[in-house]
Amino acid sequence: MRAVSRALPAPGRWQWRTAIFYLLAVSLLQVLLVPAAEAKDEPAITVTDFDHNPMNINYFKGSDTVLFQDQDTGSIYRSTDAGAKWAKVDEIGEGKAYALVMHEFEPTRAYVLTTGSTHWRTHDRGKTWETFFTDSRLSRVDYRGEWLRFHAADPDRILFHAMDCPAIFCDELVMYTTDGFKTDAKFLRGGIKDCWWAKSSDLFSTTSADHDNSRILCIVLGEFSLFHQDNRLLISDNYFKADSKDGVTSDGVVHEFEPKIDGLNIVRGIANLAVVKKYLLVATNAKNTDEMALFVTDDTNTWHRAVFPSDQRITQEAYTVLEGTNYSIQVDVMTGRPGNPMGVMLTSNSNGTYFTRNLEHTNRNAVGHVDFEKISGIQGIFMVNQIDNWEKVKAEVRAKKKLKTQITFDDGRTFESVKEGDNELHLHSITEPNNVGRIFSSPAPGLVMGNGNEGKHLGDYLKDSSLYVSDDAGKTWVKGPKGPHKYEFGDQGSILLAVHDSEKDDVGEIKYSLNHGKEWKTLSLPDKLKIRPFFLTTTPDSTSLRFILTGESGDKSSTKYHLIAIDFEGMHEATCKESDMEEWYARKNDKNEPTCVMGHKQKFHRRKKDAECFIKKEFKMPLPESEICECTDADFECDFNFVRKDGECVKAGPVVAPEGACKKNDPDEVFKGSSGWRLIPGNDCKRKSGSQKDDTKEWKCSDATSGPPGPPASGNITNVQNAIKGDYDKFDKHYLERGDTSQDKEETIIMRPFKASSGKGGPIMITHDHGKKWETPDMLKDAVVWSITSHPYVKDMVFFISHKGEIIYSVDHGKTFDTFKAPLPPDTGARARAPLAFHPDNKDWLIWHGLKCPSGSKDNCHLEASVSSDRGDQWKTVARYVKKCEFTGNKAYKNYGRENLKEMICLKKAHEDNKDTTPNQLVWSENAFESEEKVRQENVKEFATMAEFIVVASENQTAKTLMASASVDGRQFAEAKFPYGFEVPHQHAYTVLDSSTHAVNLFVETHDVKHQKFGSILKSNSNGTSYVMSISGVNCDDDYFVDFEKMLGLQGVVLVNVVQNQKGDLSEKKLLQTKISHNDGAEWSFLPPPRQPLKDKDFSCFTGGEGNEKCALHIHGYTERLDHRKTYSSESAVGIMFGWGNVGPVLGDAKDADTFMTTDAGISWKVVKKGRWIWTFGDQGSIIVLAQRETQTKTVSYTVDGGETWKDHQFSDKEIVINDMTTLRSGSSRNFLLWGHQGDQLLTINLDFTGLTDKPCRVNDDLEKSDYDLFTPAHPKQRDGCLFGHRTQYLRKKPDRQCFNERPLLSTTRYDNCTCTRQDYECNYNYELDSHQQCKLVEGLEPMSLEQYCKDNPDAKEFYEASAFRRIPLTTCSGGRELDKQGEPQPCPGHEEEFERAHGVSGVAIFFAVIIPIGIAAAAGWWVYNNWQSKFGQIRLGEQNSFDHEAPWVKYPVIAVSAVVAVAGALPLLASSLWRSAGSLVKKATGRGDASYSWLRGTGGPRRFTTRDSFARGRSDYAIVDEDEGELLGDDSDEEV
Repeated sequence: MRAVSRALPAPGRWQWRTAIFYLLAVSLLQVLLVPAAEAKDEPAITVTDFDHNPMNINYFKGSDTVLFQDQDTGSIYRSTDAGAKWAKVDEIGEGKAYALVMHEFEPTRAYVLTTGSTHWRTHDRGKTWETFFTDSRLSRVDYRGEWLRFHAADPDRILFHAMDCPAIFCDELVMYTTDGFKTDAKFLRGGIKDCWWAKSSDLFSTTSADHDNSRILCIVLGEFSLFHQDNRLLISDNYFKADSKDGVTSDGVVHEFEPKIDGLNIVRGIANLAVVKKYLLVATNAKNTDEMALFVTDDTNTWHRAVFPSDQRITQEAYTVLEGTNYSIQVDVMTGRPGNPMGVMLTSNSNGTYFTRNLEHTNRNAVGHVDFEKISGIQGIFMVNQIDNWEKVKAEVRAKKKLKTQITFDDGRTFESVKEGDNELHLHSITEPNNVGRIFSSPAPGLVMGNGNEGKHLGDYLKDSSLYVSDDAGKTWVKGPKGPHKYEFGDQGSILLAVHDSEKDDVGEIKYSLNHGKEWKTLSLPDKLKIRPFFLTTTPDSTSLRFILTGESGDKSSTKYHLIAIDFEGMHEATCKESDMEEWYARKNDKNEPTCVMGHKQKFHRRKKDAECFIKKEFKMPLPESEICECTDADFECDFNFVRKDGECVKAGPVVAPEGACKKNDPDEVFKGSSGWRLIPGNDCKRKSGSQKDDTKEWKCSDATSGPPGPPASGNITNVQNAIKGDYDKFDKHYLERGDTSQDKEETIIMRPFKASSGKGGPIMITHDHGKKWETPDMLKDAVVWSITSHPYVKDMVFFISHKGEIIYSVDHGKTFDTFKAPLPPDTGARARAPLAFHPDNKDWLIWHGLKCPSGSKDNCHLEASVSSDRGDQWKTVARYVKKCEFTGNKAYKNYGRENLKEMICLKKAHEDNKDTTPNQLVWSENAFESEEKVRQENVKEFATMAEFIVVASENQTAKTLMASASVDGRQFAEAKFPYGFEVPHQHAYTVLDSSTHAVNLFVETHDVKHQKFGSILKSNSNGTSYVMSISGVNCDDDYFVDFEKMLGLQGVVLVNVVQNQKGDLSEKKLLQTKISHNDGAEWSFLPPPRQPLKDKDFSCFTGGEGNEKCALHIHGYTERLDHRKTYSSESAVGIMFGWGNVGPVLGDAKDADTFMTTDAGISWKVVKKGRWIWTFGDQGSIIVLAQRETQTKTVSYTVDGGETWKDHQFSDKEIVINDMTTLRSGSSRNFLLWGHQGDQLLTINLDFTGLTDKPCRVNDDLEKSDYDLFTPAHPKQRDGCLFGHRTQYLRKKPDRQCFNERPLLSTTRYDNCTCTRQDYECNYNYELDSHQQCKLVEGLEPMSLEQYCKDNPDAKEFYEASAFRRIPLTTCSGGRELDKQGEPQPCPGHEEEFERAHGVSGVAIFFAVIIPIGIAAAAGWWVYNNWQSKFGQIRLGEQNSFDHEAPWVKYPVIAVSAVVAVAGALPLLASSLWRSAGSLVKKATGRGDASYSWLRGTGGPRRFTTRDSFARGRSDYAIVDEDEGELLGDDSDEEV
């Protein structure tokens, strides 16, 4: 780098003596004749050049010391004179700095983070630096740059976001320090998404000094899930330790709790947390919806749900929490189209509970930035940009926004135009940032600047804008220099500095004003330098006389980066006197009178506009003075549970009764309560005498309830029947379920009748009350719809697709509709795939598969894939001649390397032609094919995504067989290794079964004869590459659908049907038997028959115990289902399952089947109905309804006590034929819908069970008082209640309680780890189950060697001698029978150091290894010595001892021998410990051995979940993939459209 300074001209070529004499003489005259030094005419400019762009420039608050980061070289630079001179921080060195983080609350501290575990800190503004150690590496997750979270009151308390990489993938965790990293960071918690101190703001308090000091809030992953809807909010006051309250002893339980943020209820699905002034906000989301709920607290103890206007939904990626005040929260919510968004601004009352609209049609961009900014330091004034032509913008995606700038001086109650004279002025704001920091204002009192133009609307930034200045907080404006500028404030507004903004390196001057923009001066940069400016900045408080400007010059081949220091020090000879200052009031009305906000007027002491002086109070921010006002209506707001309506506060919830009131159960009892108004908390106004607006008033106790009581439960079930007009015989139906976060509890269904024989569809109808009333929306009345597709991840959304690719859609359950045009029409052929593919995280990201044909021809057509990121408003072609494309980026699988949400894969032709001989390729892109694609697999037949796995079937064109490979990150694919001896000459099809338990369940067809097909289910390791046999002979149909069924809501409980006569004669039909596994396919057993048969049913073959091959319960499976969306079970009814079947040696004919039920996850069964009945779960399993299908009936049967008793309900006077019975897939509704016909007339019949009870169920810690029991699923061979290494308890309503589930039941209520048993293991590679259910080595094979294991697992650090068993990926067990560990571990090559660290012995261990054996030896010797005489062996009375134990030659050798024997056992340990200690000392001498400055993949073998903590932060996901029971690989499969 080089430095160039602007200074006085140097002396000529005089002799040195003459020059020196001259200078001394001039200096002497100046001292004698001039009383003070002459002021400079212009600021000093110093230019420093760098090879790379100076990034992340940060001031230490209250000083001229600055740091910046060279991201290209990983270096840190420091300046102590506001950028005039720079020096590299040598202590850190080059290549090590990954991030520079300034302490948020302590101005002398900063931190330089590396990608490893060793970092640097300074506590003296960068003068000295010290290393600190965090034990775990810096997290890859950006956390918006906030890897460190600081405590607002104690600068030594810091949270550090880290990651643990035990294998290929990394787990997020948090470390903490309470001494500013003077000692190594300590482990806080794993399995986290983010953590904060409760005291993260100066204004926020928990109301407890102790809790302010140590309380931490963390968003943690669900216990068995990585999905957002299961995230939890946990609070701890002792750093998540298992210490008891005295902080010393341990009670073994981690001290953490979930706050009841929704009244008396815990809420799951925590998405984010934000601290805004004195408020703490928590946003939650739920499964199947993008609607969110906001909860607010001002102390972490009491929470309220924020209530928004009924027509205003808060959705993911569509709301922005704006800069708030000390007394309200402001939120902007997106409206309109995502491709051209606008918003509505809402403001809360003082406790953040009720929001009202402030301003419609605010301008925002696609990433959520809103044109909104408060004027710094002044209450009640902010500026916004509003869309003037909002109707056109809402209707047309490409409509250009016409923006107007508005300003408010009364906290948003009224808005007015910004004006320069009489002309409207419009300013560029947040959505078009051109500099760092705030857009318009700074702490300089009343000084505001902005780029904009006069006229009707805001123009183009570069072409139309000029700089404008206001010195009265935006009330009036004057025009400054022409053109767009970067600008800054200095010396509390005495200096205004501006630099012309340009996209070229043609800027060679700066401009400044010393009189509030009235006049501007220009100064050229040194050496005729011209730059393209990057940004202009100064100290955060705008009190300094120094500024920093950065920019670049030159072209790409010779770019230079410049850091320019601009110093106004010395320009004026005087420091401002009191006469140079003025009193300035912040807000004035049209009469120029000061106005009040929050009960006071604000005034500042600032320099007069034309005063020729500098304030020179560097680093001292100007503070406002307050003048108290009398209270007016504007100082009051609606009290809690009241809302403003027509100027009055109207009751919207229960009135809070005082303590002791309403105890008599008399609704007419009266009490004194809120008037509906309250003085805004924090308001300073002076009350007038007399009655007050917030005086209490009289209320009845009935007003203290949640509202007028509804009609009491009638005890009856009601029915509503609707006839469907037209000649139709089938229904196409789609449920649009609401998530738990929704304020609206409507139950929406979209239905269209059609004629099966012709495919003719009828009118599309919609209901919002579960089928009681149907109607056709106006927009769909004349629409020609080919297909209806609901969003698989966001059930709020539904798409109506025409043959031409014109799409009508709704994002709010069919309340409103919009349209877009697809780039190409869909393929409407009989075997066509669904044209739309969806992103799991971004609801507006779509992939469209359209059919492109040569002009005027329908031959030789091909599919073309296009992608949209704004819900179809704009499209970009990504691949041609495709078979299908999918998004693979997924937040849930970020730890698998799929955190980049733009990642996509496509199956397409290797060449752009339709030749049958042209093979398919699997191509991958990291940015939605914006750059060149990468080929991942050749000759691909098909691929499937299931949970974290991407499974590919490739074709061996020579052998005409399939090969399977798998990936979890989309980048690296590994060929699947099938078990030894598993050879299928021609593998024609794979089916990827549900794989939500960290292992791929892959069905491979092994017998390929029509109507006689079956195959094997192979189960993979955790990365999907090494397979073991789970079970063979599993039944499939000719379309390769498999009899494989998982119990929803529980881990690893699976049912299959196997072919009993697979080795015999299959000429007639397959004989099937049902088997069940309770440990994810590691062991299988028959279903036990019911103990009590129905009448006319003979179960006499059953003699008790388990089922066997001669007598068991057998269930008809997936392949016999007419509707594959139907399931045996429901996620909300844990442990309950139904099925059709029979008892005997094999599965009988379906027409002879009966209906069976289990309530304990398949351990025991009972027969509930003779014949085949369809079932539906309601009220989370508390109501179960059965109906006879395809037969004349007018009744259904139901139970409300878990199947103990059944009652019949007559729903019709005439018999009808029921074709189907449905309810919400979540099983949470108490409404059911029958679909059927009466003759040729289609019918729907709503069954409403809400009349049975109006009493909500309540949870109580005292189980006797609780309405719930605890259900603990277990393995039938483990009587300790363990399943997958842990005991989990679920809430289940007691059978005798007449109540309903008011809220979704938490999936788990308690969790305990178990010790390992046989049921936690499955057979290892090259091993197979024998007839005794034990794992034996396949004959002729050898166990896996160390070399092979370490080669196959490059991140493994150690290897245990091969065992017959491997851990089931799901298990969390620890200790006990660890069957996968035999003998001593050995280090993998290249991982010796890590192995030693993991197994090495610490200095403390060495101490005890030496001292304890010596102590024991001495004690043993002394004891042997004292007990030598007649105290060993048999005790015989009367026998004399002739041995003299006191003889010295006996005494001392005995003691010595005793000691030597005891010590000898410790010597090997001592020697190895000393050797490791010596190695450790060498590492410490050369730097900490495990420090790292690059992303490392970590060490260790396959991830072992050994504790609750590690399991929670592992890659767990047990949610069933929605409506995706299995996906076929191989032969072309049909996908219903």
